[in-house]
Amino acid sequence: MKCLGDGTVTEPITQTLILRAMKRIQLPKPRMIVQPPGGRTLVNFDTLFRTEAEPIHRTIGLLGRRVELVITPSSFTWHHGDGTTQTSTSPGLKYQPSIPMDSYISHQYVDAHVTVQPSVDVDYSARYRVDRGPWLTVTGTVTMPGNGVDLRIVEGRPTLVDN
Repeated sequence: MKCLGDGTVTEPITQTLILRAMKRIQLPKPRMIVQPPGGRTLVNFDTLFRTEAEPIHRTIGLLGRRVELVITPSSFTWHHGDGTTQTSTSPGLKYQPSIPMDSYISHQYVDAHVTVQPSVDVDYSARYRVDRGPWLTVTGTVTMPGNGVDLRIVEGRPTLVDN
C-alpha cells in the first residue's frame, strides 16, 4: 500500500497488474506481407516476408492511478507454412535492389505444387510509468498471432521464344 500526499491509501501497481492491463489493450493483429506479391512464389526462390508494426502509446486508469504505456514490437516469429519458422527482432523490409539479400526475412520453399499459409506472430514488450513517475520495464511480453495468407508454390519452366 502507498499513502498519497492527501492521506489516501492506494494498492501498489505491480508488474502482474500491468501485464494483465497490456493483455486487455486491443493490439493490432499482425498482417503478413509476402514478396513476390500475388499469392504465388517459385520453388527454390527467396520469398520475402515483412509486416508493419509500430509502437503503441496508451494511457489507462489502473486502481485510480494514471498509467502510461509504451508498447513496442520486440520479436517476430515467422511461420513459413511448411513446418519451419524463424525468429527476428526486425519486422522485415520491402524489397529494394540496393539492399543485400541477407538483410531480408526470407525463406526458400523446397516443394512445388503446394499451397502454404505463412503467418507472423508479434511479441510486444512495454515500458510504463505511474502518475508521471520514472519509466519502468514490464517483465514479460504479450504475443499477437497473425492470420495465415495463402501462398502457392509453383515451378518455373524455361521457355525459348522467337524474337
